[in-house]
Amino acid sequence: MKSFNPRMLLPLLLLPLGSPAPAADAVTEQIDAGRQAYEAGDPRGAIQALNFAVAQIEEQLKALQLQVLPAPLPGWTAEDAQSETAGFAAMIAGTNLSRTYRRDDGEASLTITITADSPMLAMMNMMMSTPLLMQADPDNAPFTFGGYRGTIQQPPDGSAKVMLMVGSRILVQLEGRGTDRQTLEAYLEALNLSGLEKALLG
Repeated sequence: MKSFNPRMLLPLLLLPLGSPAPAADAVTEQIDAGRQAYEAGDPRGAIQALNFAVAQIEEQLKALQLQVLPAPLPGWTAEDAQSETAGFAAMIAGTNLSRTYRRDDGEASLTITITADSPMLAMMNMMMSTPLLMQADPDNAPFTFGGYRGTIQQPPDGSAKVMLMVGSRILVQLEGRGTDRQTLEAYLEALNLSGLEKALLG
């Protein structure tokens, strides 16, 4: 995810105070405060107000992005979705969303992790496009779902892992314990893979 920069909001500082505006909220109030501070010759105050507005916008964006993680399947429960998307960390590692699901009998669990716009994805994309690299790990097997390419691991210990590239900028990973391929594919179906790029990359 591209990080917000307070300079992106500078054009708003130049709008007349009498311009029509949406109903006041924490973001618009801080943008107005920043504009007033700027016009009063207080650049530090303007920056502080805009930084607060940026933080609020990032929180709203994070909440929207977390909605791509599906609800638990029948017979399963889910922990709260987690996100690491803001600030300097996002510039280095990209957007990272995750959620853990547990079957009601306690015998199975699964974690979905979605990574977008990470520098590491170029290497993953190359691996997915090169069968010889995928076969370097004997536990890896080619895997496709909904037209997307990836790998699947199903070792004898009952665990399972799927890695799937969505386009060239999103990696979806599912890691399960006590889960079968059918369960992994059911959660992939619930993810709406075709909508991920629009939801996460705009």
